[in-house]
Amino acid sequence: MAFKSVVVMPAYNAAQTLLYTYSLIPKECVDEIILVDDGSADATIKIAESLDLRLIVHPHNAGYGANQKSCYMEALRIGADVVVMLHPDGQYDPLIVPQLLDAVRDGTGDMILASRFLVRGGPLQGGMPIYKFLANRSLTMVENMVSGLRLSEYHSGYRAYSRRLLETIPFLRNSNDFVFDQQMIFQAVHFGFRIHELPVETKYFEGASSISFKRSVAYGLSTLGVAARYLLHRYGIVGCSLFKE
Repeated sequence: MAFKSVVVMPAYNAAQTLLYTYSLIPKECVDEIILVDDGSADATIKIAESLDLRLIVHPHNAGYGANQKSCYMEALRIGADVVVMLHPDGQYDPLIVPQLLDAVRDGTGDMILASRFLVRGGPLQGGMPIYKFLANRSLTMVENMVSGLRLSEYHSGYRAYSRRLLETIPFLRNSNDFVFDQQMIFQAVHFGFRIHELPVETKYFEGASSISFKRSVAYGLSTLGVAARYLLHRYGIVGCSLFKE
């Protein structure tokens, strides 16, 4: 049985890195590439129009989570069986797209996370700011305690999903902001989907997208909020729509 493989790229002001990222995607293993532009103010749309991909343009900036919602709805609409979400900012190595696809196809997991912490030297070697490294480690420890998993990190922006997972979890109810990714993981845990990790090398450089320190703090607090809501729902204390069918 043939699997339709789709790569989705949530883009926002990615003109400096889009062409580079796109050029490294192994096209022979991908049926379609979807780019959703979230109201970019640079030349992202112009560059995307010159590439062999399916382009969707938000008329205004709706947020990172809203961008992903458009990505997944379009991927499901065109019949994707496996969806890889890859940021077009050049931080993550596109060359492991085939491994992510294979891990879903062969049943290793319904959600595959590309982890920066499974690589020798980790993200610090790639230039991750120390405050982000420490925050990542602290949040991951808390999230493992809450979820009962033993993941090396929860905050990768490079991941693959099975169609069954995307059709099951109510991701349209999730935040339109950066915490969307964490909600997806806790929803996968709640609905009993398998989560697996693969190593990925990353690099941080001028021109790559990055959220500010202030936004990072807000993101960390929102992540703790998701974990708390998951626990309250799990133990029947306070129900949460994120974990209801």
